[in-house]
Amino acid sequence: MQGLWSILVYIVTMETELQLLKAIQSGQQDAQRQLYERYAGQAMATGMRYVPDPDQVRDVVHDSFVKILTSLDQFNYRGEGSLRAWIKSIVAHQAINHIKQYEHLKLTDQFPESMVQESEDPDVDRVPPDILNKLISELPAGYRIVLNLYVFEQKSHKEIAHLLGIKPETSASQFSRAKQALAKRINEYLNNSKL
Repeated sequence: MQGLWSILVYIVTMETELQLLKAIQSGQQDAQRQLYERYAGQAMATGMRYVPDPDQVRDVVHDSFVKILTSLDQFNYRGEGSLRAWIKSIVAHQAINHIKQYEHLKLTDQFPESMVQESEDPDVDRVPPDILNKLISELPAGYRIVLNLYVFEQKSHKEIAHLLGIKPETSASQFSRAKQALAKRINEYLNNSKL
């Protein structure tokens, strides 16, 4: 019973990110496991936006947590939520590295003629989140990466360009094409769901 009580006390005392960080730094047992359990779901969700294959995402998340735990001493705590944001950033970077290593990543700032026509803006609010994630995951890797970095990670095209080793214009064109391709898929989904 003493062991169960100490686990319950431990869980209750790990309410804030700062408390969890201090527990890990002081070598408390299970603090690293608590970190993983608290953020693994969010890490998987972030990884799935970039890498649609669940088995590959598990590898990305595993590699991310190895990196997180080995570089935690370099993390600069800036208030509640900063640890979660840092973890998501590491997962995003690991996912991008995975895509660069295992997928054909084609980034160009030239528009094919078929993409120049504008799509009707879709009613995204009518699309369930799991369907929207699936539609995003079906985009070509370059579109998917730039869309995720710009929308979810709130990176500028200059930051994306630096991260991917491309020109800001290439990032902007990839984002524009991603929006058009996603709008087309969302509209198709909405039209098919009316039937």
